[in-house]
Amino acid sequence: MENSLPAIPAKRHFTIGEVSDLCGVKPYVLRYWEQEFTQLKPMKRRGNRRYYQHHEVLLIRRIRGLLYEQGFTISGARNQLVDGAAGPRGGELGCEEAGQATPFDAGFFLADDVEAAGEDLGSFDGRDPVKLSLDQVRTELHSIRELLLA
Repeated sequence: MENSLPAIPAKRHFTIGEVSDLCGVKPYVLRYWEQEFTQLKPMKRRGNRRYYQHHEVLLIRRIRGLLYEQGFTISGARNQLVDGAAGPRGGELGCEEAGQATPFDAGFFLADDVEAAGEDLGSFDGRDPVKLSLDQVRTELHSIRELLLA
């Protein structure tokens, strides 16, 4: 289903109508999800108009995937987001091979969406950060920790 969703444009803020189109969810559903998911807090301006940031659009897509594709209830999806363990993430959530975890599983960063938005992922010691195994990331984090504590 992710393939049918449009790429997220490279811009700072999105209106509720734009997010609705980008995520395939009606605006009233987005307003309801704001009440149910504490992580979803769009900025409000004059007249209570909502403006969503890029990471919130990614979060909405993740919530949509948990509810509509993976069959979670609202409370189940909320628990998955709080625990940061959405389990095996298939193509809907950014990982091409079902069941393969990426270093970014705990967060809301989806490399495919960032690339589609035209943003540069950069490099991590010349390696593609999405292809790093969790063990490699753990090793890198331990070495960074040692440098900071020294």
